Amino acid sequence: MSGTPPLVALVGNPNSGKSSLFNALTGARQKIANYPGVTVERKSGRAALPDGRPVELLDLPGAYSLQPDSLDEAVTRDVVLGKFQGQRRPDALVIVVDAGNLDNHLRFAIELIGQGLPVVIALNMVDLAERDGLEIDPAILSAELGVPVVSTVAVRKRGLDRLLSVLSEALSKPRPEQDHALENQKQITERAHRIAKRAILSETQGRQWTRRLDAILLHPVGGVAILLMLLFVMFQAVYGWSEAPIGWIESGFAALSDVINRQLPAGILRSFLTDGVIAGVGSVVVFLPQILILFLFILLLEATGYMTRAAFVMDRMMAAVGLSGHSFIPLLSSFACAIPGIMATRSIMDQKERLATILIAPLMTCSARLPVYTLIIGAFIPAQNIGPGIGLQGLVLFGLYLFGIVGAMLAAAVIQRFVTKSRSGSFLIEMPRYQLPRFSDIVLSLWQRAWVFLRRAGTIIFAATVILWALLNFPKVPMGDAQSQVEYSIAGRIADGLEPIVRPIGFNHDIALALIPAMAAREVAVSALGTAYAVDAEDEEEAAMSLGSQLSAKWSLATALAFLAWFVFAPQCISTIAVTRRETNGWRWPAFMVIYLFALAYIAAGITYWTAVSFGL
Repeated sequence: MSGTPPLVALVGNPNSGKSSLFNALTGARQKIANYPGVTVERKSGRAALPDGRPVELLDLPGAYSLQPDSLDEAVTRDVVLGKFQGQRRPDALVIVVDAGNLDNHLRFAIELIGQGLPVVIALNMVDLAERDGLEIDPAILSAELGVPVVSTVAVRKRGLDRLLSVLSEALSKPRPEQDHALENQKQITERAHRIAKRAILSETQGRQWTRRLDAILLHPVGGVAILLMLLFVMFQAVYGWSEAPIGWIESGFAALSDVINRQLPAGILRSFLTDGVIAGVGSVVVFLPQILILFLFILLLEATGYMTRAAFVMDRMMAAVGLSGHSFIPLLSSFACAIPGIMATRSIMDQKERLATILIAPLMTCSARLPVYTLIIGAFIPAQNIGPGIGLQGLVLFGLYLFGIVGAMLAAAVIQRFVTKSRSGSFLIEMPRYQLPRFSDIVLSLWQRAWVFLRRAGTIIFAATVILWALLNFPKVPMGDAQSQVEYSIAGRIADGLEPIVRPIGFNHDIALALIPAMAAREVAVSALGTAYAVDAEDEEEAAMSLGSQLSAKWSLATALAFLAWFVFAPQCISTIAVTRRETNGWRWPAFMVIYLFALAYIAAGITYWTAVSFGL
């Protein structure tokens, strides 16, 4: 239309200062609405070129690539390419680039330059880059990219006049030819790295060390090896560092039980306190040191900036099963608890990939499994070293975590191929700086997690233990009856109905009894076993035995290994099922998740048991 001012779109990565630049150029002359047919916000405004001509500016949503992973990125792509219905194609682009993060931001800029539109690069936040000791030559950058580059500080309105002058010149020139030479992200990334290296004249020692460390930690082979090594050290520490504090807690509960036995006469109250509360809740609380050691490593990796790099390293492996690095952070969060992990999938824009991530999140070995794992490993695996500083128990624990990860990846491959049928998108992420963790932050976070665990032990586990204690103690075995109290009780009779189902996979009556209350929370399986053996103890000496000692005396190694295999897969957590229902808006996917996970648990336990039996274990 004649008289229509030229349309210039501001494009760039999130956090590039693009919106600050738009506000500085347009001031109060802005209009905010939504793009037709979508909920993405449309911000437009007017500015004046040096010759007095008006120009309409469009602030496009932040994006990392023209291969969209979100609705925002899809809108940006369609507007730039002139494919968005009801929105005319821009006459020129102002690409906003963060001077302090040149390597990453140039990738998108190179993609945009190849789209055949007049382009001006706004090298933004140069003041912050200079403060960090980074000196960039805009002339070299301009020569390498083949487009004008203007240094700006949007929040201080520096460089705006120069930007508008260069933009006016770009609008007056003929439209450049579209560049089809670079067609994939690898080529674009390599070119962006070369250009950034040439344009950066000097940088601080810290930035140089960051680049050197990233070359090692982000290596496609070496990076994976380092990640596995860190996980291996973490699980060795879970056993090696926790032995003494676990002994202190066990001694404390044993002393408390002795005091109650001396002060109270035999009866319901003493049984409730010793067999129910102490034997049940105490058998779970004793694993608090190991859980805190696990969280200590996770918090340190997050605080140092390594966790984001681990997501980048894992992207290639995730892509092999139809996921992307976007799924790694929610899955990593599931190592603490599947509930926040499932909620963290909201950051995954591809809804099919998000659903697949939700369905495999319970396969990540959460902290609730740790009491079960450490109990069985401590009871059946010798506490011996198989090499310098390599404990057999820690190695088995590491293997269980790997078993869960491999199981999750295989499940993801099947789910993506036959159920959700999504395609993994590109994964672009900005790397945080390396930094030393703050001691106070680590201590506070550990205290918060300890409090959450103890509160869980004092509520869910306590309630489940009390109910189980009551079900184990009533009705009482009649005088002269040869049956044990556990077998005669209500809980024992319920277990009788479940036992024929789990007997083929090597589970006994005790395990059948523990599986039902463990649906409240996985660690309740430990308190259920502790309560059952305490109630069924023939004398005080047997009652005083540790739970691990009782298990090693009553279970075969094949049964113990099958029990571990079961808990690698079984969805023994009502809260996880409930949050899955909330996040998927229905019962269809939670039901699918429960069925396929219980089926995997049953098959894995059965294979493990009969393989162990065949080896005479």
